[in-house]
Amino acid sequence: MSARRIFARPARLAAIAPYLWLLLFFLVPFGFVLKISLSQTAIAQPPYTPLFDLGGGWTEIRSAFAALSLDNFKLLVSDDLYVLSYVRSLYVAVASTFMLLLIGYPIAYGMARLPRRWQAVAMVLVIVPFWTSFLIRIYAWINILQHDGLLNQILLALRLVPSPVVWLSTDSAMYLGIVYSYLPFMILPLYATLARMEPAIEEAAADLGAAPWQVFWLVTFPLSLPGVAAGALLCFIPIIGEFVIPDLLAGSNALMIGQTLWLEFFTNKDWPVASATAIVLLIVLLVPLLLYERLQRRQLEEAR
Repeated sequence: MSARRIFARPARLAAIAPYLWLLLFFLVPFGFVLKISLSQTAIAQPPYTPLFDLGGGWTEIRSAFAALSLDNFKLLVSDDLYVLSYVRSLYVAVASTFMLLLIGYPIAYGMARLPRRWQAVAMVLVIVPFWTSFLIRIYAWINILQHDGLLNQILLALRLVPSPVVWLSTDSAMYLGIVYSYLPFMILPLYATLARMEPAIEEAAADLGAAPWQVFWLVTFPLSLPGVAAGALLCFIPIIGEFVIPDLLAGSNALMIGQTLWLEFFTNKDWPVASATAIVLLIVLLVPLLLYERLQRRQLEEAR
């Protein structure tokens, strides 16, 4: 066996590995969820019908396929509970991503302009929150924001408020928890893009007479758009399906889609409707991913 064949086989296996991963851990589970979403709720174990009985032969399988329907997807469109959950999730995800960009961009820009020896220190400070459990950090915010918590004690001590402010079970607390939890996901892609940018480009724009704000808007920000898009996707996609932060910090007046999914699965035991909700959520999340992929392809074509 030649050396070329010996090294070609591992390379071929390495190329196939991502497709096997997607098949086993995405397409196969997605197929199960899709089948359940087309089923009907039943008081049984599992709590849906029909079931595919491979031992019953082709007749049983054909009758099971015939029993599948789109009723659960029709329910999602006709019931305001699910429509409002999707709308609220989209609104919260867009608003949170915008706030994360407003806060994260100056931090990433400052990190990229630090001396080289201090950039590593700043990077560690951004990553440090990941070393603590996500759930513990959210419970810490509950202690800070509660009626007699640290925040109200500070505000009262400074005489900024006459009485304790209600923070918990509000949208303000939810946005605070989301921005705090996902800020590193916005900072890191932006920093990676801004750190690779040549300072000579900004200096050339300034030498040509551009004001500092013109240098930023006409040179720096357009060149950092790949980092903006990557950070926005890294934040937007998990936020839209967020469950823990809205459930612990926000009020119960309006549910996000992650909370609605949990209620359908574990409280109502309605697996078909919950599966249909998850399928629609996945389709909604594919839209920004496809737009990002199209943007990247266009940038690669322009670079050539």
